[in-house]
Amino acid sequence: MCDRTAPLPLSSLRTMNFTRRGLLRAAGAGALTVAISGGVHGPAHAAADSHIKSIHGSGFCNLNYFLTEAQQMAKDDGVILDFVVTPTSAEMVTVLGAGQVDAGLMPYTSFIALYDKGAPVKIVAGGGIQGCVLVAQPGLDSPDKLKGKTLGTFQMDTLEVLPYDWLKKHGVSFRDINVRYMGNTPEAVEAFKAGALDMICTIEPYGTALLHDVKGSVMLSDGTDIYGKGYTDCVLAARAELIKTDPAAIKTLIKGMMKAQHMAETDPEAVLKILVGPYYKTSIENARIAMAKQPSVVDARSQTQFILDRTNSILEMGYIKNKPGRDAIDWTLLEQAIAENKELYDQLKYKSAA
Repeated sequence: MCDRTAPLPLSSLRTMNFTRRGLLRAAGAGALTVAISGGVHGPAHAAADSHIKSIHGSGFCNLNYFLTEAQQMAKDDGVILDFVVTPTSAEMVTVLGAGQVDAGLMPYTSFIALYDKGAPVKIVAGGGIQGCVLVAQPGLDSPDKLKGKTLGTFQMDTLEVLPYDWLKKHGVSFRDINVRYMGNTPEAVEAFKAGALDMICTIEPYGTALLHDVKGSVMLSDGTDIYGKGYTDCVLAARAELIKTDPAAIKTLIKGMMKAQHMAETDPEAVLKILVGPYYKTSIENARIAMAKQPSVVDARSQTQFILDRTNSILEMGYIKNKPGRDAIDWTLLEQAIAENKELYDQLKYKSAA
């Protein structure tokens, strides 16, 4: 899951402005200041066409992305991945939509919100699968006991859509519970431990840790009961400009991510030694749990319909006005990268069925 640093205000989604004036306002309001005339790959950056600037989350669906950056796994083929850190998830979404970066590893829900607002972005590859966990306090072991209770989650996030879908399936309206949007995952976890939250939708390894630490706590869902195994959480989105002007760079980045996935699947301990600390502020033990329960998977083609189906829920929740069509997802460059690196692809454990 792409761990969040702050709630994504509904008002910010409804008022995002991708005009030039909107871009200037967004750049001035955030902590990030970059040249925006022509975007990252415009004239001001003509000498850096081999660099892809990107935002990212911090959960284990980012593992392949983090490893690609840490080891610069696309550098041998002429592409360097440069991370841009934003203080909040709202700013993360804004800088991608505003064209201040080329790409982003983000929740598919955040992508859908951007796409609905007219941002020129497309999903081009996968991020991570599974790993979302809905946990309740002791005794809250059935849907009928949840009415009037408080859920801790993150706005316009897969961690909000999952409980929405789960409760709906079990006959409980989102209006029947109190939803509290949290600032970050550690804050949410501590609030649950302190009893300030009746339920929490979180990510691994925190879900498993809470079930161990809070005696009698209940796992209501890990997503597989309603979505099935292998459901996607995060995706790699790219700006349409980069897809048009430098598709080779995106293919090279995807190849680097496949190399990272292969390393993670064949030598996980070495990967954790690289990432735990600089990229993941957790213990090696917790990281092992997260890695096992939330694999990072580049080939998400099998999840196309899943992503499009979730837009029904996002529309019902009032986050978007129109459902995106199939054209919001473009696997063309992913498929080309797979075809051009078949030997590498064939060695991957997690991938879409042929």
